[in-house]
Amino acid sequence: MKHSNRESHKLVGQTAAAGFQIGVRRTFPLSPEKVWSFLTSPEGTQLWLGTVPSLAFNEGEIFASEEGISGELRVVKPLKQLRLKWGKENWMKPSTLQIRLLSSHPDRTTISFHQENLDHPNTREQMKLHWESVLSAIWQNTSTVNDEEEMGKDE
Repeated sequence: MKHSNRESHKLVGQTAAAGFQIGVRRTFPLSPEKVWSFLTSPEGTQLWLGTVPSLAFNEGEIFASEEGISGELRVVKPLKQLRLKWGKENWMKPSTLQIRLLSSHPDRTTISFHQENLDHPNTREQMKLHWESVLSAIWQNTSTVNDEEEMGKDE
């Protein structure tokens, strides 16, 4: 009897135990404090969670957006990490979303979105496009802050 090697048939982004996963990141010319402040502001949460009531960003806090995204904050490490249960209303089960702020320079921070427990390669691809779009929107919303600060330095 032949044994098939299932490992060789894994699809891109497929894990042995956590379904499909995706990770996207982008570096911003901002301090971790400024990035954290933006991500946890009503304007910032609108970009990655949707329209939600104001969050205190406490572990165990539950949220639901008008756009159908819901979940629970599991880990909150200010200036460093958010880990949460994150799902859309039509999903069979929620995924795990981790947002990390990575910085080895006071004026440069990488925002990393990593999502796992996705059910299908198509969901993985949709979420890859979604998080890339979120990072672009964060860039657009924070670049005006960067430009204003740069103009202030020249005066």
